[in-house]
Amino acid sequence: MTRRQLTNVQWKFIEPYLPIGRYGPYPERLREQFEGVIWRFRSSGQWREMPAEFGPWATVYGRFRVWRDAGVFTALLEGLIAQGAGVGGTDLSLVSVDSTTVRAHHDAAGMRVSKHLMKTLEEAVREEETARQKGAARRNRTDRTNAGASGADAGSA
Repeated sequence: MTRRQLTNVQWKFIEPYLPIGRYGPYPERLREQFEGVIWRFRSSGQWREMPAEFGPWATVYGRFRVWRDAGVFTALLEGLIAQGAGVGGTDLSLVSVDSTTVRAHHDAAGMRVSKHLMKTLEEAVREEETARQKGAARRNRTDRTNAGASGADAGSA
């Protein structure tokens, strides 16, 4: 048997956020199933590798999906933040933004570029854009020419 992953104090905080439906889970297995979910994400193991003391892996996985779809983890996080704010323990300096959604100018990242190099890079970008536009115009002319030729062939047939 693995040791408990949650203290009793932590469990007392988490338990009210977990819904108990008409058909289960059995309240005495609720903690084991939640700790099975914790085990899965802590260990990065597969669901099928879950130790037996958490219950059948398929049951724990199914419970995880129900909780995920019901927004249990979001509510739990919001409750934790609210509790921390209530006791003055919320540190917003730890808030993070996914960098894939944020675009910043290169100067914002601390990159230092000389004015000469910046002008050279900007000119290269302009030349590339001009070449791209010329290539697109050339393709458009070729497409129109081919479409006109195929239309003329179709009319003579």
